[in-house]
Amino acid sequence: MNRTRYALATAALAASAALPAPALAQPGKTSAVIGMVLEPTGLDPTVAPAAAIGEVVHYNVLEGLMKVNADGGVSPLLAEGWAMDPDGKSYTFRLRHGVRFHDGEAFDASDVKFSFERAKAEGSTNKLKKGLFDNITSIATPDPYTVILTLDHADGNFLFRLGENPAVILDPKSAATTASRPIGTGPYRFEDWKKGVSVTLVKDPGYRNAAAVKLNKVTFRIINDAAAQVAALLAGDVDAFPRGLATQSLIQFKADPRFSVTTGSTAGKGILAINNKRKPFDDVRVRRALAHAIDRRAFIAGVLDGFGQPIGSHMAPTDAGYVDLTGVTPFDPEKSKALLKEAGVKTPLDVTLTLPPPPYARRGGEVIAAQLAKIGVNAKIENVEWAQWLSGAYKGNFDLTVINHVEPLDYLIYTDPKYYYGYDSKAFRDLVAKHAASTNPKERSQLFGDIQRQLAQDAVNVYIFNPTQVVVAKKGLKGLWAHSPIFANDLAALHWE
Repeated sequence: MNRTRYALATAALAASAALPAPALAQPGKTSAVIGMVLEPTGLDPTVAPAAAIGEVVHYNVLEGLMKVNADGGVSPLLAEGWAMDPDGKSYTFRLRHGVRFHDGEAFDASDVKFSFERAKAEGSTNKLKKGLFDNITSIATPDPYTVILTLDHADGNFLFRLGENPAVILDPKSAATTASRPIGTGPYRFEDWKKGVSVTLVKDPGYRNAAAVKLNKVTFRIINDAAAQVAALLAGDVDAFPRGLATQSLIQFKADPRFSVTTGSTAGKGILAINNKRKPFDDVRVRRALAHAIDRRAFIAGVLDGFGQPIGSHMAPTDAGYVDLTGVTPFDPEKSKALLKEAGVKTPLDVTLTLPPPPYARRGGEVIAAQLAKIGVNAKIENVEWAQWLSGAYKGNFDLTVINHVEPLDYLIYTDPKYYYGYDSKAFRDLVAKHAASTNPKERSQLFGDIQRQLAQDAVNVYIFNPTQVVVAKKGLKGLWAHSPIFANDLAALHWE
């Protein structure tokens, strides 16, 4: 954080003593205001990649066949049950009866078929097209409440992926307008979106289990400034930040009896992303030089206040089969300098470091720039808003950028040379294909480790941290997830005590 932003945050904390204490929650309260760092660019998770979309609509407005629970396990949602063939290549789902979309349209197997065929279609921008839908070779609907999905190859993560937000089910009549006015089968209806300010959802009285939903209205407030986040909580304008709150403020909230602070795990991978298509980053020696220049532990201590773990590849410690590869590119600035010299890079090397709004990126970018400067790489910081990052860096228009990839098991993004890193490796794609085709558990485990090692050795990006989830909420608000195997806010579980 620069001095101006630090001063603002400090001022907000100091001023809190003069603010009236927010009233403690009372049983019977039926609304809540949830703070979010990033504003979604749309509300259709089946066509856009931003995790913020799922934070608002997933499980609340839009539902899928399966649900990923806070502990990482899966359970049926729009499906009431399923059966898997012994070879793991065919799944039969029994759908719930009597489910309706918010506009009154009945839900049945035809909606599943439509949604999945839409996700598989040529030109689909669904985040899980490659990882889930392209593996589905046929979708059979023998009756309105049965769906049979046949796979090209068995996938042990198939049910989990069906619980992620790009796999939600839409109705053909309303799918086209989901980005601006989502219509689903969930416990909440979309009510209003004040751009740059908030998104409001209201309880659907026709929901199949409406009696169990305690909150009638939930508003997501968009606040990406660290000082404003603190001020909003202290003033009682926001009831909770489930994730993303600047970690510097946690001491304040832990000491305040009006709030509860809990920590948990995430699937996040915080990285210094590198444009592999731009010179000199197309040379692996240069990318390795950047990796050796970053002190992961110093980053976690100084930027995340210790709330994180170092990583060395694009996998989180919570992922089954995780391999600790931080030793592949340990902190070694002298090694960095030698690699740059070997690659023929003349220093100082001028690059641009593009930073989106989250505190880990803005504060982290300053730390990274200072560390890179010590090896002769001058990183000019460019702060951008989230929409600008998505339309710029995410489209490949960047040198370096800092971002936290929160989707679990998303290594398949590295098989797409058009993805914003520009990584194009046949060796990596062959590894992934061999892993997907294997049915031998021992071989699959070895290949999964090899996949992680390939990314680390190629230094596609600088893999820095797996963030700890920190939840700050008013005491009395219950039901927020302590852990985030996926980024979601399960509003139907929220209630006041």
